[in-house]
Amino acid sequence: MNKVFLVLMLFITANTFSQEKKTANAGVFQFESETIDYGKIKKNSDGNRSFIFKNVGTKPITINKVKGSCGCTVATKPNKPVMPGETAEIGVTYATNRVGGFSKTITITSDASEARKVLRVKGIVLKEESNVTKSVVSVTE
Repeated sequence: MNKVFLVLMLFITANTFSQEKKTANAGVFQFESETIDYGKIKKNSDGNRSFIFKNVGTKPITINKVKGSCGCTVATKPNKPVMPGETAEIGVTYATNRVGGFSKTITITSDASEARKVLRVKGIVLKEESNVTKSVVSVTE
C-alpha cells in the first residue's frame, strides 16, 4: 500500500509541476469581468458589448476561435496576437429581438495557459409596450 501511495504522490507532484511550467511559459487571461449583465433592456435595443482582458502572462496569446452557445450570441476576437501586458477585447452581440430572460456562454479557444475559457452574458429583453398601454398610463397620471 505504501508503494501505491508513493507512486500516486509522485504522479500528482509531476502533474502539478507540469501545469505550473505550462502557465509560466504562456499568455494568461485577466478579464475585467467574466460575465456581462445586460440588465433589463428594451426589445431591439443595442446588443453590442465587450469583454476586456489583459494578457498578464509571459508569452503572446493567440485566440483561435470564439463561439457563442447559440446563433443569437455572436462573438468576435482580436485579429492579431495579444502581447504580454497588452489589453484587448472580445466583442459580443446578443440578438435583442428575442423577448425574455437569457443566459448564454461564449467559449474562447486559444494558446493561453487556460486553453479553453468560458464567458457568460445574461439579461432580460422586455416586451414592447403597446400604444394602448401607453395611452392608459398617461390618462391615469
